[in-house]
Amino acid sequence: MAFIRTQNVKIAGISAAIPKNLESNQDLTNISQESIDLLVQTTGINSRRIAPKSMSASDMCFASAEKLLEELKWDRNEIEILIFVSQTPDQPIPGSSMLLQERLGLPKSCMAMDLNQGCAGYVYGLSTMMSLMSASKLKKGLLLVGDTITHLLDETDQSTVPIFSDAGTATALEFDLEADDAVFNLQTDGKGFRAIEQKRGEAMTMNGHEVFHFGLKEVVPNIKSTLENSDVEIDQIDHFVFHQANLLLNESIRKKLKVPAEKVPYTLNEFGNTSCATIPITLVNSLGKELSSSQKTCLLSGFGVGLSWGSGIVNLTNCVCPDLIEI
Repeated sequence: MAFIRTQNVKIAGISAAIPKNLESNQDLTNISQESIDLLVQTTGINSRRIAPKSMSASDMCFASAEKLLEELKWDRNEIEILIFVSQTPDQPIPGSSMLLQERLGLPKSCMAMDLNQGCAGYVYGLSTMMSLMSASKLKKGLLLVGDTITHLLDETDQSTVPIFSDAGTATALEFDLEADDAVFNLQTDGKGFRAIEQKRGEAMTMNGHEVFHFGLKEVVPNIKSTLENSDVEIDQIDHFVFHQANLLLNESIRKKLKVPAEKVPYTLNEFGNTSCATIPITLVNSLGKELSSSQKTCLLSGFGVGLSWGSGIVNLTNCVCPDLIEI
């Protein structure tokens, strides 16, 4: 396992944007009401946000970043690193991080890079950025994480359409000698890459049963190992923020860990599975006011496509969280 401990980097703020277009699973066609009720009960997903074809993940990340920079009153010339995490970039070449660097008006001294990651993308991206900033004492950075997965779906596929949504987020990080350490534990099993896959020119497919069993097998040991390699006990975690995969899987993980329900926030019902954006959306929408005015220790856990999974323990102190943006 890849255990990573970073020092002197804090999360200054998190923002998120979603499309205005809302679709309800109650309106699904070619499926009985009984099946719809069972789907909503097991997945926890009642509605989804669908981006028009003209809207990209980077558009929503841009809107999130603009709002967050405005709230933080940051000097853009001090931003030295930008990382864009997505499986749905604007185009194959060049990377969308470079387009966002120019669009946001960041200086040429800012490094920019893309990470192709999905369900575990926020944890992977956060660990990458924190590591680079910690090692090189970079002053400020923007982690932009989002996907338009619905653009990849076959509209007749009832295993994917009722699950996935679109969103984009921005997380601001800052070098701070007084920041608490963050601990990450990242894993990969490429043998399971076909569980969630989009071949060139084809729609994305998902083997829900395989993903479910993978989650049950791997996520709990990963979280326990993360705790064992940190200075934090499980009862010291204020919130466990899981990737919003589906309610049945996430509740199974929670119960295996013996974590009280009130410590595990959800946004599945309103926003569905937004791929790499689920964790920051849940932080903003469910915990934003609390995080903005207090200090909380959060365990973040992402798991899915790849197959890849990972957990991170971070302390959030007076973290600026603007209200969710609709575009």
